[in-house]
Amino acid sequence: MLRMAEVHAGYGATPILFGVSLEVRAGEAVALLGKNGMGKTTLMKTAMGFLKPWRGTIEFDGRDLTRLTPHQIARLGVGLVPENRRIFPGLTVRENLELGLSAVADRSAAVRRRRLEEVFHHFPRLSERIDQPGKTLSGGEQQMLAIARVMMAGAKIILMDEPTQGLAPAFIRHIRDMIGELKRLGVTVLLVEQNARMALSVCDRGYIMEKGLIVFEAVSSELRESPVIREKLGV
Repeated sequence: MLRMAEVHAGYGATPILFGVSLEVRAGEAVALLGKNGMGKTTLMKTAMGFLKPWRGTIEFDGRDLTRLTPHQIARLGVGLVPENRRIFPGLTVRENLELGLSAVADRSAAVRRRRLEEVFHHFPRLSERIDQPGKTLSGGEQQMLAIARVMMAGAKIILMDEPTQGLAPAFIRHIRDMIGELKRLGVTVLLVEQNARMALSVCDRGYIMEKGLIVFEAVSSELRESPVIREKLGV
């Protein structure tokens, strides 16, 4: 579904990605692991169109993304849950969620109602806070809101950048279960995560990234037992 081949990218004249190749197949969850500063967030921004690759190709469902803008990529069905959530703190939960519909052609009242019902089924806590400003939510609730906003857009693949960062264990378990539920619903997931144990418990496969390169790839069961995890991630 998502394929990156020999992608080079960076900021200004500073290279960050040095020929990254990976793929995420339809219906699977794939973990992208690595220490801080290895290029994982840069990869996500490049896939989403916020950064243009210097070289290489990025395809989604067979379509070239390299020249498209972020909103064009979103309308193809690619959703991003960014690092640090990036919700709108002064808008209510409902308003934040309805912004997710900006990537949807049909924004009728019926579609809005159906999508809200779906996300509240998965995140009932948000329905209890529907009229609260985003800034009044806890960190875990804000992360729920960021994921739910992408679900409102009906994304086919969701790119998640460090969704458990700074969360209490109960919320980490909820995010893990939510990723499993997304898989059950047929949504594909690319997960950037520092918590390797959590990521490999729910993902089918994993890549390890180091200094802007993919240095190891395996199914999750193999990665959990591999000494590469301890060597590259220190866990």
